[in-house]
Amino acid sequence: MFSHVLNMVIILLIFIPLSLFLFFVNLGYSRHHDIEPISPVRWLACFLVPMYISFWGLSRKSLSVSGAIAGFIVGFVHTLSSNCFFASLLAFFVSTSKATKFRASQKAKFEEHFKEGGQRNWVQVLCNGGVSTQLAILYVIDNGTKEQIIDFRQSYNSSWLAMAVLGAICCSAGDTFSSEIGSVMHTNGPWLITTLSRVPRGTNGGITFWGTLASFVGGAIVGFGYYITLLLSVESELLKDCPPQWLIVVVCGLAGLVGSTIDSLLGSTFQFSGFDKETKHIVEKDGPNVETISGMPILDNHSVNLLASFLTSLITPRLAYTAYWHIYLAHEVG
Repeated sequence: MFSHVLNMVIILLIFIPLSLFLFFVNLGYSRHHDIEPISPVRWLACFLVPMYISFWGLSRKSLSVSGAIAGFIVGFVHTLSSNCFFASLLAFFVSTSKATKFRASQKAKFEEHFKEGGQRNWVQVLCNGGVSTQLAILYVIDNGTKEQIIDFRQSYNSSWLAMAVLGAICCSAGDTFSSEIGSVMHTNGPWLITTLSRVPRGTNGGITFWGTLASFVGGAIVGFGYYITLLLSVESELLKDCPPQWLIVVVCGLAGLVGSTIDSLLGSTFQFSGFDKETKHIVEKDGPNVETISGMPILDNHSVNLLASFLTSLITPRLAYTAYWHIYLAHEVG
């Protein structure tokens, strides 16, 4: 008990002065460029909250040590840019950690590199959160550190960037939910998305009904985190004069579905899948005892995730703009 208290005191002694230092640096920059400074409380939260979650993920075996460090960096940027982004990232991390552990004993039978708890390393963290982190930095440059109401008429750039950040996170959530839940829920083998032929469980590009449905749910959970935080952070008067924000949840659900589909298409085409007759596992490299199932050995799982996340981040703002355009049109007709 004493050691936990001592560790907390040491952490505070480090990060409170660091937060104050960054605040004063930012204050000087803000006065020079006539922009609103970031409060010291927010600076402190950017350090403490992601650190706590990284330690939590490490203790739950959801993250490796390198994954926890990378997760802290990703969390820091998202927390600094917007509380809504942080809430979406937190919803993604908690929900996908639960999905990864869902019927884990079954997954161990056919996954070659199965790890207890689905432990993510730094490569996996950056391939899933790297795109949204870069977009969050662009969001800060364009819009500052604040919670953004999605309204393409009043603030097109910031709304576009906010939905792009969400799209990248939703892609990762949708793909994780689809693969982790769909692979163990379906009684028969999945269908290969390019040929619709039956393939063994764990094949890259394999799709199921439950997996497809789960991908929408995964994206919607991310959107729900953004939506709830937005309601708690923005004044009610501002919300009354803007388009309905609940639509974010629907668009994010679609982004999860689209991202999972893109990931499956890339995986079935550019990622090798084979069945090892000795280990009875699905493998990503050819060998003497490996029976080819699908795909070319061009991309690995990490690069597929990264590319799918990037493409979904470009598609999601368009989905949101189209959805809100119909709202604007209905309002004008009414």
